[in-house]
Amino acid sequence: MKSRFWAVLIFMFFLCNQVFAQDIFAPYVPQKNEIIFNQSMYKIDVIDPQVSTNRKGINYPGLRGSNQLVVYSPAFGYRTNTNEFGSEAIIIGDTVTSLSGADSLIPANGLVISGHGRAKKWINENIMVGAKVYIDRETNVITSYITSETFLYTARERIKEVQNMMLYYLQNASNYNPKRTEQNIAKANDFIQKAQRNSEDSQKFASRAIEYANLAMSTVVPYEPSELKGVWIRPAFYSEKEIIKALDNLAYAGINNIFLETYYHGKTIFPSQTMTRYGFIRQNEEFVGFDPLKIWISEAHKRGMKVNIWFETFYVGNKSPETNAEYILAKQPSWANYQKKNADSAAIPYSVSEHNGYFIDPANPNVQNFLYELLCEIITRYKPDGINLDYIRYPQSLEPRYSNYDMSNWGYTKYARAEFKKMYGIDPIDLKPTDPMWYQWKFYRCNKVTSFVRRVSVLCRYNNVAITTVIFPNRAAALDTKLQDWRTWSMNNFVDGFTPLFLTCDDKTATNLMGEVLRNKSASTKLYAGLFVTFMNGASSDLIKQIHAARRYGLSGVIIFDYAHFNRSYMDVLTESIFKSGGREVTIQGCPQTQSGGAKRGR
Repeated sequence: MKSRFWAVLIFMFFLCNQVFAQDIFAPYVPQKNEIIFNQSMYKIDVIDPQVSTNRKGINYPGLRGSNQLVVYSPAFGYRTNTNEFGSEAIIIGDTVTSLSGADSLIPANGLVISGHGRAKKWINENIMVGAKVYIDRETNVITSYITSETFLYTARERIKEVQNMMLYYLQNASNYNPKRTEQNIAKANDFIQKAQRNSEDSQKFASRAIEYANLAMSTVVPYEPSELKGVWIRPAFYSEKEIIKALDNLAYAGINNIFLETYYHGKTIFPSQTMTRYGFIRQNEEFVGFDPLKIWISEAHKRGMKVNIWFETFYVGNKSPETNAEYILAKQPSWANYQKKNADSAAIPYSVSEHNGYFIDPANPNVQNFLYELLCEIITRYKPDGINLDYIRYPQSLEPRYSNYDMSNWGYTKYARAEFKKMYGIDPIDLKPTDPMWYQWKFYRCNKVTSFVRRVSVLCRYNNVAITTVIFPNRAAALDTKLQDWRTWSMNNFVDGFTPLFLTCDDKTATNLMGEVLRNKSASTKLYAGLFVTFMNGASSDLIKQIHAARRYGLSGVIIFDYAHFNRSYMDVLTESIFKSGGREVTIQGCPQTQSGGAKRGR
């Protein structure tokens, strides 16, 4: 009986894959009265890349190279592992079911099309939800069709999504009023019927249906007063007047927490005594003549907003140290981080997969002392509400499944090698991932990052300042490729909250990543969803769906990345209901009740 069961199961799996293959690899045939509005083709660079088949992508996550169009099938793995600089389309059968930006889940019965540079541009211009695709296996060319059915598919799917969301709040939120949402759904359905009756004007009517479905979505998620509503900000404002204007915009949008980039690219936005003492650049040259940090904190507090210091811990920018004698690595070249492949190089290496950026060594106690002193200065002089540690990790390496994972690893500095050899009797440069001692080398580096988090935690707790950290939500990848052991931080209560960035426009991918963090953190560590939709120029509906996912999981709030991409159209959508109460509030059952802002410890 068991053998028969497995035989049937294998046959069904084979049959499903055959149906899928027939869909995706069969030329698309329009239905009766269906109109094709756009047909476009593009050459595929590689399907299911490996180091041996795509050398151009070897230094990049997901093995997707510059300007490449890559197709990922379930044979590649569970997810694409790509970075945030591309666009991706998730396909089931022959239909695009959703759009993403990075690290998409690969459907068991579908594909993910992923593009960077020129290929990204083609995806953005020629693929939308509901589009049909065809892959010619002989020529490795993909064809996308946008038809009258594409727009109707999008409208119908959007209405289903809104109705499911509305049902959730009817069941879980007290005083929930769906009237506006229901009115817009009714109008959307009317236009769908008109599109079906008038094939020549189907695009016009279907587009109006999508418009009303989007309006319904903007009102379906109610205001939740307890959640943190935040935004990361690079302070590209050079006068008090400009800062006040930005804060007024944020107040309009319902933001109650800002995460202000204060130390980045190895420079501070304020005139720093610590930087001066070390002989580094006293203040970022763009802000010389005034102290923007003081203005941001003072004016934000006037508007009831909390200020969290966004602090790029071990990253010092992508400018060569040789270009300025006061750069951190020009003054202190022994602080530089090194990969195994260039451990003995005279030149300071940079991370190709991370903006060609330079990193400093977490294992070096002089590095940790400098960063700690800088944080002490910020906390004692400016009294912010929170510290948000970013780049609290090593530079990114390849994944262990790749043959050159070993050589792509970071942390092979003179200090770390000498200390590790003293502790364990072996130079880590002689270790391979298959050696028993590799585990010790891996966690030697993880523990160096953890020790700094623990040290900053004591500082923050003593000063009643919240400590949050930007983490990579995939725990295994965070450990293997960034040496970031965030679970230990949570289990030992070193942090008040996590602010992972979900580098996707797809709510299913974001939901999966939220679940990954929730499974691996303690109950006392709050989780704030870092949403990347605006940076990727995603649809407002994608942003709403991810906020809804955060609500369903009972997260403590959401943070938008970032202010430069948080334009008025996104703000207008969120202030319809989600970020503004409009005179009414609801309480969602199961949501943790914290004060507005929610980032500060003990509040």
